[in-house]
Amino acid sequence: MSERPDFYLPFQFEETLTERLRLRVMREADLDDILDYQSRADVCEYLLYQPRDRRTAAARIATWSQQTPLASDGDFLELAVERRDDARVIGDLYFSLKRAEHGCAEIGWAFHPDHSGQGYATEAAMEALRLGFESIALHRIVAEVDPRNAASVALCRRLGMRKEAHFAANIWFKGRWADTDVYALRETEWNARCHVTVDPT
Repeated sequence: MSERPDFYLPFQFEETLTERLRLRVMREADLDDILDYQSRADVCEYLLYQPRDRRTAAARIATWSQQTPLASDGDFLELAVERRDDARVIGDLYFSLKRAEHGCAEIGWAFHPDHSGQGYATEAAMEALRLGFESIALHRIVAEVDPRNAASVALCRRLGMRKEAHFAANIWFKGRWADTDVYALRETEWNARCHVTVDPT
C-alpha cells in the first residue's frame, strides 16, 4: 500500500504575479474598485450574495484583509486581482481548503464585466490552480457553479476542469431552488495540462 502524499500545510500566502496580473491580499484602499463590480446586479446574479452597498463591501474587505494561513477545513483566501499596468482591481478570487486531509480545495471568482473577453479570469484562475497544485501539492481542486452561468462554465472548461456532478434543485437560492454543477481537476491532470498551451480567451 502506497503512503498518502504530504500536503504543504499550513500554507502562508504571499503576493504572486502573472504576466499581466498581481494576486494579493485585499486592502482598504481597494474599496472603490471592488464596490464598482460587487454592487452590480449582473455580477451578483449567480453569486451567493446580493449586490453590496459601500458599508457591506468595506466590512467584507476588512475581514478578507486579515491574512491567515491555510491549514484546516474551511480556511480560505479572498484575493484581489489587480492589473499590473495600472494597479486597478478588476476582480477577486476565492480559494478555500475543502477537505485538507484529502488535499481538496475549492476555487471561485468574480470579475468586473468591463474587463471580460481579455483572458484576465483565465490567467488569474490558472495561477490559483498553480498555487494549489504546485505550492501546496494538493490532490484535487473543485469549482461549484450555477449551470446557468455560461461565463463560469466556459472558464472551468478553459481551465481543463471536468464536469463531475450535477445536483438538481439542491440549494435555495435567491427565492428559488437552483441547480449546482461541480467541476474538478486533479494534480495528474494539472501536470499533463501544464505541457499544453492554454488559450486564455
